[in-house]
Order: sequence, then C-alpha cells, then structure tokens
Amino acid sequence: MSAPISQPKRGQTNRPLVLAAVMLAMFMGAIEATIVSTAMPAIVADLGGFTLYSWVFSAYLLMNAVTVLIYGKLSDLFGRKPILFIGIIIFLIGSILCGFATSMESLILFRLIQGFGAGAVTPIATTIVGDIYSAEERANVQGYLASVWGISAVTGPAVGGLLVQYVSWNYVFWINIPLGILSLAGIGFFLHENVEKKKHEIDYIGAFLLTISISSLMFLLVEGGGRWSWGSWQIIALAVLFIITLGIFVFHEGRVKEPVMPFNIWKERSIFVANVTSLTTGIMLIGISSFLPTFVQGVMEQSPIVAGFTLTTMSIGWPIASTFSGKMLNSLGYRKTSLIGGAALILGSVVFVTMTSSSGPLWAAAGSFIVGFGMGVTSTAFIVSIQSTVSWQQRGVATAANMFMRNLGNTIGAALLGGILNNRLANYLGANALSTEEKLTVDSANLLLKENERANLHVTVKELLQEGLTQSLHWVYYVVLAFAIISLILISFIPKQNRGSA
Repeated sequence: MSAPISQPKRGQTNRPLVLAAVMLAMFMGAIEATIVSTAMPAIVADLGGFTLYSWVFSAYLLMNAVTVLIYGKLSDLFGRKPILFIGIIIFLIGSILCGFATSMESLILFRLIQGFGAGAVTPIATTIVGDIYSAEERANVQGYLASVWGISAVTGPAVGGLLVQYVSWNYVFWINIPLGILSLAGIGFFLHENVEKKKHEIDYIGAFLLTISISSLMFLLVEGGGRWSWGSWQIIALAVLFIITLGIFVFHEGRVKEPVMPFNIWKERSIFVANVTSLTTGIMLIGISSFLPTFVQGVMEQSPIVAGFTLTTMSIGWPIASTFSGKMLNSLGYRKTSLIGGAALILGSVVFVTMTSSSGPLWAAAGSFIVGFGMGVTSTAFIVSIQSTVSWQQRGVATAANMFMRNLGNTIGAALLGGILNNRLANYLGANALSTEEKLTVDSANLLLKENERANLHVTVKELLQEGLTQSLHWVYYVVLAFAIISLILISFIPKQNRGSA
C-alpha cells in the first residue's frame, strides 16, 4: 500500500489518548443527534412556529451534508488535525448561539452555523482512527468506535429530557461546550502529523454547485404541497435549478484535478452499494429521531423524559449491534452481515407503522431498539469495508463520501418527511374542521406539546388534533418502511465475496 499523504509520527502520537479525544468528538455528535430531537417539543412550545419544525433539522443537516465532503478532501490535503480543529470551533460557536435563540428563525440561522462546523467532526474523527491503526487492527477498532458512539448517545435523550423538564432547553446546546474543549485539548496535544507540503487546488466551484443543488432540493421537498403547490412556478423553478446544478456538478467533478466528490471510488461495487444504502438509511434515521418525541408527547401524552427514553433504546441497540457486526464481518462476510442489519431495519419500521396512541411508550422504545440494531450492523460494516478498499490517499474523502450520503439522506428525510407531516396534518384539519371561531391550523399542534396547554383544550379539539397528528405521523412511518425495504434490496447487490476484513 502506498504511503499516506498525512502519515502520523507513531513515536509521538499517543494512540490511546488520541482515541479518547476522538471519542469525545464523536460523543458530541451523538448527543447532537438525539438531545435536540428530545428537546424540540419544548423549543417549539416556547418559540412557536410548528410549521418551521423540520427546518431546525434541515438547516443543520444541509450545512453538514454540504461541508462533509469539503472537510474530508481538505483533511487529505492539509492533515486531519487543523481541519478538525476548525470544524469543532465553528460547531461550538453555533452551539452557543443556538442557546441564545429568541425565535425559530434565529434558531434556524444558528443551526446553519452549527451544521457548518459539524461537517468536520464525525468523518475526520473516524478517518483519524483509520490512520493511526494498522489494516489488521482497523476492523475491530472501527467497530469499537461505532460502539462507543452508540453508548455515548444513550445519555443524549435522557439528559435532554432532564434539562427540558428541570432546567431549560437552552442547555441542550450549551452542554456541547465542555465536550468540545476537552476534545480540542486531546487532539492538540497528542496527535502529531507529518503533512506533505505541496500546492493544492481546492474545488470551490464544485462546493458551490453542490450547495445550490442540495439547497434547492431541500426547499422543494419542504415547501412542496405546503406553502407552494406542486405545480406552482416556484416548485418548478426549484426542480429545474436542482437538475441543472446537479448535472453541471457531475460534469465538473469529472474534469477537475482534485474533486470534492471523486466519482472514481464509486466504481467499486461494494462502495457504491454502501453509499447509496447510507442515503436510504439516513432518511429512515431522521424520520424516527425527529418525530418520535412529538408522537410520544403529543399523542401518548407522556413527559419529555419518557419521550427521551423511547429514543435512548435506539442508542442501546446501536452499540450492541456494532459489537456483533465486527465479529460477524470476519465469520459471515460483509454481504450476509449487512443483510441481517437490513432485515432488522424493516422489522423496526413495521413496529412504528403499527403504533397507536394506546400502544404505550414501550412499543415505541422496542421499535427504536430494533432500528438501532439494524443501523449499528450496517453502518459498521459499511465503514470497515470502505476503509479497507481504498488507499491512504483517499481514505479521508472516501470516509467523508459515505458520511455525506448518510447526511444527504438525513437532509432529504427531514425535508421530505417534514413536508409530508405538515401536508397531511393540514389536509386532515381542513377536512375535519370544527365549527369554532378559531380555525385549527398545523401550528395548533403546538398546543399538544405542553402539558398545561393540552389540559386546557376542549376534549373535542384535543382529540381532533391528536387524531390528525397520529394519521400524519403514520404517513411518515409508511415512508420510513418503504425506505427500509429499498435498503434491503440494495444490500442484496453487495458482492458475495466481499469481506469486511479484506
């Protein structure tokens, strides 16, 4: 194997302490994935603007999806350490600002900043582990790292629920500050790189085209059928802009010397399947983690802590599966291991499709656990296989490409599923309008998310809102199930001879 562009000086790099610092960075990302979802009902109840609910996730995920490839490429060019430093610092600035948000609009703006920094955290942290451990060690360590990510995420929903119930939702963002500082200190003092000095060509045009393309797609999915009808000139213009910029981006990337997205690595069938499946599972993941707390609190009338618990079980299933996945890769192979994970995703989705207001939080928690198990198996298998397939020179961008597809799935999922929720709820309330002076709208769902306001609702109004929210969320979960089935079909195309330990 050829020498890496960024070769750690093994005599100076303290691997255990660097691994600990990387785990802190991953811990910060894991908490972000669950703690904000748990706090969202309280945030919406305080700031208002239920129609902007999905934009709190979409804004963060958009910037994360756009920048992850850029950070991955820059880390191959200039080293992991300085790029990860920049990302963490921007993430912390965004976190501080989010805690001071006074409206949904300002929160969405600050989430853009937070997402801009978050794009560096997970892919570069994962790549650092791939750098400092040998090929023989990498499969076990990556599985272990995925397990640590899952274990750290267990505390997210619980802490989020406690902060919302006993302190304030603002602290779900500020809790990132000490974690980020500790991670910066560990990486700064104990990771040493010897980066090759040469002139590089950064693909600014590709990054710009990618940003415009994904942004137009997200606006189309969020606003289509809601603020703008599907046949409106705004939606048509966004669709045309998306297609044109995507086409130019693909053409441009094939001609530039150092592309943001090196499509040559996609020629490997196992990498192609892993990346496309990461897109579909990313859509599933955001659909469950974003809207499950709303169902548990608004329809089941449970507390934020209980809502957090139903997401915590996903984070319990994830590390358990990651541990098994590392072992299964060597005995069963990449394809069979991934198929087991895909089957678990379908089973978990069926649990959510059959969930009702009387099912209880344990039913929701069981669905989360099964989906978490499937995610743990597939994500570990994908990362290990990709990092074992490419050379040192492409490990950063190859890892980032897989993270990009997962993040793109999150972005599309938040927009698509948020749009479906708003559209179905608006249609239901319009078709079942009550003869009251005040017309019920999508924003009326805010009233279900605070216990005192819910208690003051007339029983007929409360039942109407809860039934509307139940039916709307079931549409969301039907779409999640569809993507779980698509994921399993895609996994079946993985080459049979592929091994995670290759």
